[in-house]
Amino acid sequence: MASQKAFFFNQNYCVGCHSCETACKVKNKLDIGMSWRKVATIESEINGRMVERYLSHACMHCEDPQCVRVCPVRSYTKREDGLVIHDESKCVGCGYCVYACPYEVPKINPNTKKAQKCSGCYDLIDAGEQPACVRGCPVQVLKMDDIKKLDSNGAVKEALGFKILPTNPSMRFAKMKK
Repeated sequence: MASQKAFFFNQNYCVGCHSCETACKVKNKLDIGMSWRKVATIESEINGRMVERYLSHACMHCEDPQCVRVCPVRSYTKREDGLVIHDESKCVGCGYCVYACPYEVPKINPNTKKAQKCSGCYDLIDAGEQPACVRGCPVQVLKMDDIKKLDSNGAVKEALGFKILPTNPSMRFAKMKK
């Protein structure tokens, strides 16, 4: 298997602008109301005062993706590089993937009645580029890289508002600064 790809997010410097979310929507021509990447606001106490931090997240491209496991029509596949891809043309809209994902990533599109989720912009990855969300970040706190490289460079598996679950998500973070 090729090396597992993972999103890396530096929560210390995210300004919560939602540019990553917007870039994803534009690149993937998402219907109104659909979003494959979300930016959550998290209040946290740092040095005795409350501050806002942000968590940008999309599909975790898990090592053990439950969406792949439960799909009765096999509309999900896991690529050699670990990206979990959904083929909407095979989807019957049963919603099993929606209920199985502990990160609540797949969503049923109300217009098509089929599941949709982040593809990791595999077309851009295959062309040697970064995903649209990464390219759209004005402060460069988001990237996609080899998970082993991220781990060897000190990336951590948990962050404010994010916990690692048994699916073993391919998401890494910069260590939090106090």
